[in-house]
Amino acid sequence: MSDRAGMTRARTLLFAVAGGAAVGNLYWAQPLLDVIASSLGTSVALAGLLVTLTQVGYALGILLVVPLGDVLDRRRLIPGVLVASAVTLVFAAIAPSFPVLLVALALVGLTTVAGQLLIPLAGDLAEPASRGRVVGAIASGVLTGILVSRTVSGLVADALGWRAVYAIAAVAALVFAVMLRRVVPELDRRDRMPYPALIASVFRAVAAHRSVQVTLIISATVFAVFTMFWTALTFLLSAEPFGYSTTAIGLVGLAGLAGAVAAQRVGRLHDRGVSVPVTGAALALVLVSLVVAGLGSRSIVVVVVAVVLLDVGVQAANVLNQTRLFAIDPAARSRLNTAFVTGNFVGGSIGSAVASVLWNAGGWTAVSVGGAVLVGFALTVWAAHRRRGLVVTAAH
Repeated sequence: MSDRAGMTRARTLLFAVAGGAAVGNLYWAQPLLDVIASSLGTSVALAGLLVTLTQVGYALGILLVVPLGDVLDRRRLIPGVLVASAVTLVFAAIAPSFPVLLVALALVGLTTVAGQLLIPLAGDLAEPASRGRVVGAIASGVLTGILVSRTVSGLVADALGWRAVYAIAAVAALVFAVMLRRVVPELDRRDRMPYPALIASVFRAVAAHRSVQVTLIISATVFAVFTMFWTALTFLLSAEPFGYSTTAIGLVGLAGLAGAVAAQRVGRLHDRGVSVPVTGAALALVLVSLVVAGLGSRSIVVVVVAVVLLDVGVQAANVLNQTRLFAIDPAARSRLNTAFVTGNFVGGSIGSAVASVLWNAGGWTAVSVGGAVLVGFALTVWAAHRRRGLVVTAAH
């Protein structure tokens, strides 16, 4: 099968589900910290390191593994990464102690990057006229995996124990490895380069294109707002007048599935040539959501409305920014995706840290105002570059 076979609906669906399942590995532990801590004889506070080290491993995987998608045969690379992920998940499932589980989950993070290899691959396989739709669909799958993983994790752990979560995830990774090995088409041979030069070229690719730099600034800023909002939302809903349990807060989080729907649909707007103006509209929607959230902090209905508006705006901007990057340099799509995800990760980390500072300084109002200031910055950058810096010529 040649790469001209393109992205069929079946292949797009498989990429979306496989990507969502892969990224879900990062979040299995979040609702299980108390159970894991009790099982392995440690404190819940210390168990929080499980989530931190998984995220650190993921960041390293994005930087060190994803660029390989530009030089290696992805028909072998992606299944290989999934098999490695399955091995680390089994390691986590049988971990006899907390330190061993820490190491195992750091390795899970390092190897669970299949979703970020599949997205640029889809960008290569898709026809230019449908690239936005395809990337949007797969990004939607990844986002759904993030949102649903916590719920699935809790249900499986309640029924079978926390170790079963990782065992089942390992089996799923192997199944997807086999399916993708069969479904990913034969691809043209790619130019090789030494590994150190490949990693260095990630930074060169960013430096070479003004449009990449502008897009990364906007995207990282928006993602900082996203994580700031969601981190502080936990503080808000666990305090008076709500006093919600962790389970109830998780159910509120499912409203974020609206963002997954937006991600699936908005890519079509890129295909119609309106990526830049719609990005501005998405940023404006995020700003509106923060105003709504700030004014309605004592009403759960208003808070849920704000959640939906924010997630739709953030995910719309996210898909459009990512798809626009793929049009800049087809030979470097995996490296540009590395820069994109790394920038978002840095922005998200800053957003989480700032959320705690703002909450302690002025509660939900301070968080809403801080988020609005950041969105205002992103809108300013967008406005300054919307006619030149953000405009790219679609590439095949």
